Amino acid sequence: MLLHLPWPLPAVLAWSSGWLLLLLLQRVLPPLWALVLAMLWCTLVSLLGDNLWRRVLIVLGFPLSLVLTGMASVPQWVWLLPLGLLLAVYPLHAWRDAPLFPTPTDALNRLPDHAWLEPEAEVLDAGCGLGDGLLALRQAYPLARWHGLEWSRPLRWLCARRCPWAQVRQGDIWQEPWGRYALVYLFQRPESMARAWAKAQAEMAPGAWLVSLEFAVPDVPPYAHYQLEGERAVWVYRMGDRLESPVQQSALNVEH
Repeated sequence: MLLHLPWPLPAVLAWSSGWLLLLLLQRVLPPLWALVLAMLWCTLVSLLGDNLWRRVLIVLGFPLSLVLTGMASVPQWVWLLPLGLLLAVYPLHAWRDAPLFPTPTDALNRLPDHAWLEPEAEVLDAGCGLGDGLLALRQAYPLARWHGLEWSRPLRWLCARRCPWAQVRQGDIWQEPWGRYALVYLFQRPESMARAWAKAQAEMAPGAWLVSLEFAVPDVPPYAHYQLEGERAVWVYRMGDRLESPVQQSALNVEH
């Protein structure tokens, strides 16, 4: 599970571990290669930041911290390196969606009470990042067949190492057909939910499930939803269901 540390501890951890790694690598590698690898490490550790701008600060702050502490003389072109590494982890194409929103470990444990699946059902984590959503889906549906789709190649590679039991591929969640999946899970931006709902309605079979953490589909009553600790909720939608959902039935009971 990805660590959740209060700010500015992620930055302190990234920079201090980067300094230590740089000192160790300089004993066995040329200084330039040691610097490149230390920056790559800080780029990976920047995933601990809880939003994009803090991750950028972590990555760019490492060479700045070297200059300010006098640990290294950084040539001007080196400032472009962390930006290149950041774009490798977060391609511009993926910035329209959620760059990295980790799913809490136990967030989906109650999901089978609302969205039931047959054994061997195919489940997709659309935008799987580092694999936290896949880990939560596996915990909720241990008999399913798990799939992850991620646009960032470095994140896809890391996710596949964390979740070797899942089929994790690199690709665009909006171009990938969803018709084969019994359940598609999302933890995206609120602006993405209308598009996700339209895609699910067009491609998924009747009775299939669309599940979103935190963000609801605008103006669409969910089949069910439940609250997590804090302000987050899990929203459950069923495709082509003509029966009234528990949420809709509850509303009708209140009206009468």
